[in-house]
Amino acid sequence: MSVRELVVLGTASQVPTRHRNHNGYLLRWDGEGILFDPGEGTQRQMLRAGVAAHDLNRICVTHFHGDHSLGLAGVIQRINLDKVPHEITAHYPRSGQRFFDRLRYATAYRETVALTEAPVHTDGPLATTPAYTLEARRLSHPVESYGYRLTEPDGRRMLPDRLAAHGVRGPDVGRLQREGALDGVSLDDVSEVRRGQRFAFVMDTRLCDGVHALADGVDLLVIESTFLDEDTGLATEHGHLTAGQAARVARDAGVRHLVLTHFSQRYTDPEEFERQARAAGFEGELTVAHDLLRIPVPKRR
Repeated sequence: MSVRELVVLGTASQVPTRHRNHNGYLLRWDGEGILFDPGEGTQRQMLRAGVAAHDLNRICVTHFHGDHSLGLAGVIQRINLDKVPHEITAHYPRSGQRFFDRLRYATAYRETVALTEAPVHTDGPLATTPAYTLEARRLSHPVESYGYRLTEPDGRRMLPDRLAAHGVRGPDVGRLQREGALDGVSLDDVSEVRRGQRFAFVMDTRLCDGVHALADGVDLLVIESTFLDEDTGLATEHGHLTAGQAARVARDAGVRHLVLTHFSQRYTDPEEFERQARAAGFEGELTVAHDLLRIPVPKRR
């Protein structure tokens, strides 16, 4: 049975708290696992969440600030310790290659796994598989930063009433799907496009074109909201978003489920993030993330 869900490993910004670990997010997409921004303590959070090194297929780092990348050393060594049998690919800003190298080889260990380095240096697709296309977009932060977007290919939904009207039944349904036409009946006559699911991951950034491009029409948007709206000046100065800004992006992009995360330790009331997001006009499903939360990708429309 396929599973598509987000496992939240950590939700703190710069400084962890008693209740929030540094960043870490695992997207389960059918049989694959994509780990985003493993901050310090990610390996232990994986254990608490029931996530194994064998579950990982890709690691995506938005930028090389410590709360988004210091966990790389432990995760990479755990992958090798557990002798993960499949290839794992790491994406990260190419300008931070020296940081990735230092983290990958922070201490001595035995390399047993094929870890493919695929750094990001421009907007566009990073990988295409039968299940999804993964792309990156440049964000606006004091250091080079990229957000990630995953898009499932569109499929077809067969319509029973139209199949019956055209007398297509049994094995002929499969033949029509494979061949595109059968005895004068086209696939378009008896089916409609089934829009593929879409996911976006937006971390440390000011408002910019990349934020809007990543969020456009996604089913599940994970986006930083480091500050509340009364601290918009601080957010802009340090290259971050507020809860209201993130919600307006989601509202305008037609996002179905908005996940707010990456909270400054200065705030003690998580409900205020939800209040400000609703006040900004977002009416879809909304989650203020907390550690070890599991969030399913919304079902197809």
